[in-house]
Amino acid sequence: MQDQLEEIRKKAKEEIKNAQDAKQLDEVRVKYLGKKGELTAVLRGMGGLSPEERPVVGSLVNQIRDELEMLIEAGEKHFANLEIEKKLKTENIDITMPSKKVSLGSIHPITQIVNDVKEIFIGMGYEIADGPEVELATYNFDKLNTPPDHPARDMQDTFYITDDIVLRSQTSPVQARVMETTKPPIKIICPGAVYRSDSVDATHSPVFHQIEGLVIDKHISMADLKGTLAMFAKKCLGEKTRIRFRPHHFPFTEPSAEADVSCFVCGGKGCRVCKGEGWIELLGCGMVHPNVLRNCGINPEEYTGFAFGFGVERIAMAKFGIDDMRLLYENDIRFLKQF
Repeated sequence: MQDQLEEIRKKAKEEIKNAQDAKQLDEVRVKYLGKKGELTAVLRGMGGLSPEERPVVGSLVNQIRDELEMLIEAGEKHFANLEIEKKLKTENIDITMPSKKVSLGSIHPITQIVNDVKEIFIGMGYEIADGPEVELATYNFDKLNTPPDHPARDMQDTFYITDDIVLRSQTSPVQARVMETTKPPIKIICPGAVYRSDSVDATHSPVFHQIEGLVIDKHISMADLKGTLAMFAKKCLGEKTRIRFRPHHFPFTEPSAEADVSCFVCGGKGCRVCKGEGWIELLGCGMVHPNVLRNCGINPEEYTGFAFGFGVERIAMAKFGIDDMRLLYENDIRFLKQF
């Protein structure tokens, strides 16, 4: 068997040496080292050897295989280099020809706003929280102090999957889930898609995006809320942006307010963007209702907090001067490439 192996070694080396191209070299590899190759066949016949002969023959087989593999690898590199040299000699490239135009994409305006807002609030020490878009009604309504007879729970306002499961109508359920599982202090923002049973028009869509914020700690006041939103408005819309609060009502905050910002186009003088009012409605906010804290396992006698939320599309439309929300969803490259 040793003589047979030496003969295989000799023949294989000769054929590797005489191979004219990479294809012939691969045929030699398969012939001797493949699953049905001659060297593999010798290995299968080792069962008939005596215990003393097996290690000797096995060692020789491994030695021959390593040697052949090394020679084949060297041959492959040789033929690869020859192919490169051939291409360099035969192929011509006209470096004066203009290159093909490469169309690069850009970040969608919605994503731009979300990324900008994340960066602002992360810089203020907030964390990003996320939650399910298919949500239990308990988290979407009950824990947020929205009773069963509240108009927001009507079929014409909310997408119901079952009586107890909805497509979330706000990102506030994320806040409820965080409050349930996290001991204060809490400082989060919750960006994500939300769903409302609205008809599609220039300012409404059944699917849109919100970013909500929540801070829970001891001694949190309305002054903290105002300072936070003033900082956010300046960072997002410009240093000269002013903010004002108007009383409002939300079931999950008390007191509640709507916040307007001075028009970033006219500075408050009145223009087309702000419809001549000088102010642009930005978001809803307020101090977290004690019932919400209590529903989520937080003692309202010990902790207070504020919450706020706004539509990302509204920020994008205001910041980029877009007058029709539908443009943000139509994926028209001519429109999107402006941003």
